[in-house]
Amino acid sequence: MSNNVGAQRSPYSVFKGPNLGYVMEMYELFKTSPESVDPELAEMFRSYGAPSVDGVEQATTAAAVPTGDFGKILAAYTLIDAIRAYGHLAADIYPLNDRPKDSTRLELSYYGLTENDLQTMPASLFMKNAPSTVETGLDAVNYLKSLYTGKIAYEFAHVIDEEERNWIQGKIENGEISVSLSAENKKELLHRLTKVEGFEKFIHRTFVGAKRFSIEGLDSLVLLLDELVRKSEAEKMKKLLIGMAHRGRLNVLTHILNKPYEMMFAEFAGVPSSPFLPEDGSLVTTRGWFGDVKYHMGGLYKGPSGMERFLAYNPSHLEVVNPVVAGQTRAAQETTDHEGIPVQDTNAAYAIMIHGDAAFPGQGIVPETFNYSRVRGYRTGGSIHVIANNTIGFTTEYYDSRSTHYSSDPAKGFEVPIMHVNADSPESVIAAAAFAFEYRQKFGKDILIDLVGYRRYGHNEMDEPLVTNPMMYHLIHKHPTARQLYGEELVNANILSKEEVEKMDSDVFAVMQSAYDRVKEHSSDAKRSSNATPEIVLNGYPRDLETGVSEEQLTRMNEELLTYPENFTVFSKLNRILKRREEPFKGKGKVDWAHAEQLAFGSILQDGKPIRLTGQDVQRGTFAHRHLVLHDEKTGEEYVPLHHISGSNASFVAYNSPLTEFAVVGYEFGYNLEKDQALSIWEAQYGDFANMAQAMFDQFISASHSKWGQQSGMVMLLPHAYEGQGPEHSSARLERYLQLCAENNWTVANLSSAANYFHILRRQAKMLGTEVERPLVIVSPKSLLRHPLVGADVSDLSDGHFQTVLEQPGTGQKPEKVKKILFASGKMAIDLAEKVKDGEGFDHLHIVRVEQLYPFPSDKIAEILARYPKAKELVWVQEEPKNMGSWSFAYSYLRELADGKDISYVGRIHRASPSEGNGEDHKVEQQRIIDEALKK
Repeated sequence: MSNNVGAQRSPYSVFKGPNLGYVMEMYELFKTSPESVDPELAEMFRSYGAPSVDGVEQATTAAAVPTGDFGKILAAYTLIDAIRAYGHLAADIYPLNDRPKDSTRLELSYYGLTENDLQTMPASLFMKNAPSTVETGLDAVNYLKSLYTGKIAYEFAHVIDEEERNWIQGKIENGEISVSLSAENKKELLHRLTKVEGFEKFIHRTFVGAKRFSIEGLDSLVLLLDELVRKSEAEKMKKLLIGMAHRGRLNVLTHILNKPYEMMFAEFAGVPSSPFLPEDGSLVTTRGWFGDVKYHMGGLYKGPSGMERFLAYNPSHLEVVNPVVAGQTRAAQETTDHEGIPVQDTNAAYAIMIHGDAAFPGQGIVPETFNYSRVRGYRTGGSIHVIANNTIGFTTEYYDSRSTHYSSDPAKGFEVPIMHVNADSPESVIAAAAFAFEYRQKFGKDILIDLVGYRRYGHNEMDEPLVTNPMMYHLIHKHPTARQLYGEELVNANILSKEEVEKMDSDVFAVMQSAYDRVKEHSSDAKRSSNATPEIVLNGYPRDLETGVSEEQLTRMNEELLTYPENFTVFSKLNRILKRREEPFKGKGKVDWAHAEQLAFGSILQDGKPIRLTGQDVQRGTFAHRHLVLHDEKTGEEYVPLHHISGSNASFVAYNSPLTEFAVVGYEFGYNLEKDQALSIWEAQYGDFANMAQAMFDQFISASHSKWGQQSGMVMLLPHAYEGQGPEHSSARLERYLQLCAENNWTVANLSSAANYFHILRRQAKMLGTEVERPLVIVSPKSLLRHPLVGADVSDLSDGHFQTVLEQPGTGQKPEKVKKILFASGKMAIDLAEKVKDGEGFDHLHIVRVEQLYPFPSDKIAEILARYPKAKELVWVQEEPKNMGSWSFAYSYLRELADGKDISYVGRIHRASPSEGNGEDHKVEQQRIIDEALKK
């Protein structure tokens, strides 16, 4: 028995006299031997505890209830509970009526009850605040059936919080999840449906065979969004963000973002749409120089209410936009222009995520995104999820698509309330939307609307679905549209005549025809846009951007970072390690990688740029090197030194993320898109873990500027280096990022210097929000984090800028003797440096550390080669196999620079796996590479 009835009157109140005595006797037996008590009675004891003692005093005067009646009452309770818990199985939620309804558990006979039994019981026994017309138990049963088996069905018993369950149940049973529309409102609703359907019909007739992934069958999705827009504007929200795939997207762009019909028709006609962009600036759309198909594009509408409506740009990869929108929403909610943590206002913005019914249970990124919806670093105060449910995948029927009853079932594990709504019932759809918004505002949690409809055509409009899904499509071809059904309803209610409904349809068509005529008038002289890479993109980033920080500023900051509150106790061992960070400022030791990072962060905060760092265990760092968040050894209290440096006017957070890569990378990308002045950093626990987020790199981070005109300055730290730890803890798969390099789309670096790390972070921060902003991929170290040859002097941080190329000290001192030049990056460069030391005995070579792999520093390398005219061989040295790493990428650049010199490779041979699985084998192979590279 569910606790959904827990707030109602106690069932014990109906037992009097000897019957109450019997129940109390059974309770005593239950406490010692639960299995010996009638199961239904035992369930009541579990749900409601001990019987009320008050009834004992009435035992002598109260009329006795015939023995055995308590069984009928328990059965009635079970029936009422079943209506609440299983009513959805018998609900009228399928427009095609093609799924069997299961009302077995809602029948009186299932519980041994008759109507007469229920008529003897008061409705107040089962319902709180029952309507006046609901007097008996039978009335209650019929009333609840009407609520729980109608056009909206509910699932909320899985929600643990009792307050939430009782609130939802109260809203349902008080009849509050409904709308009362005037005749004029109903006409407006029909007109809206007519525009939604008319838009699709016009394109279908005018651009025959064109792909549009129409909304038809789920037309009321626009009505749902309309209602959410109205509610959001009434609450004075600043921004509404929508993520959705291609199904129905063009209709949402047109009718929710108010993209003019002319712009849409121009895109279908293959002519420029920009001449039809509203002159008032209410609509903002961006497009990259290479572009994308129309049903992947997004936009921003600035409404007269002051609230912005944003539809996120999205590739075909289903559901991947969800975390991106979540990250954008968090950024839109946060104020970051102060030290400490950002101030979040969850009522400033929220997200609507529109899913596909096959994709929702099928794509793992969906539960990943739900999982962090209430985690402190990622929560946004609740998203409203909508499954645009056309009950089919591409051609795959539901029974081949999932192992659950509903496509929405995965949401239950995250305590998300679910409503299933018949998409052919516009007023029910609006009611569900209004309720979802109210729930989100009250509880700050996600909620899901399963909008159940169908798909009028094939997956795209050129498909013939009768080939693969004949039974469904024979039904669809006979099924009237939502507009037709609602029009008939209004005609039957004498609100409109049949002629008025038909005229509404023809008037909408005329408006669209007029818009298309304007497109045809302007198309002949319209200038087509070029897909050539813009000059500013080709120019790349500014060279030698000054990023040094004065030694005085660094010294003061370092002291502040090592000063803690009097009552704060740092773990003694860690305290000793951190105190070593004083030594470089006393002329002793070096600034190691993590120390340089923290100083870079502090200086960036002082420059007014907020920082958000996330990933698995980033606060401490996978390799116990970072320690940005300290924990009091005695109280567990957190202390963040970067919140307490003088001159900071920007927020800083470092969040340990859930054990997720795909959705977290998308979230951080979205955060940075929305807050382009923020340095948003994601660190993989090990570099190859980013494999799980590859679609984010391929489809968003590397290509969003080219496709959609969206720039990002996101930073990715990918630990990488071969140290005998096996194939999964060695390679960040550097080659994959290099393969995606083109058109200055991002920076890829494999660093060997803590000073260079300091400067590249500061360079990245300086480029944020400018036309030269781009993402940054850093192949970050593991064993090098504390290596003395990687460490920096304080002067290295106070002077200069990021250096794309470093020359190995001690080599190349006698240019006339240099016969070969070695090129290496990251740990490989340090392995070589350890061997050559001061260069004695290695006059025959010079070592060049290529710190930035893309954009490839050809100009710097050309300058170096010019100093060694007698060099005959250029050698690329790497730790990765030949078919991985940077060799294949760098070769074409070296060939252009070689000027007749031989180009050779030293490293591991072609391999299927990134590295050896045995540490000893690794050492042997690494030593071979070093020896071969250095030999004369």
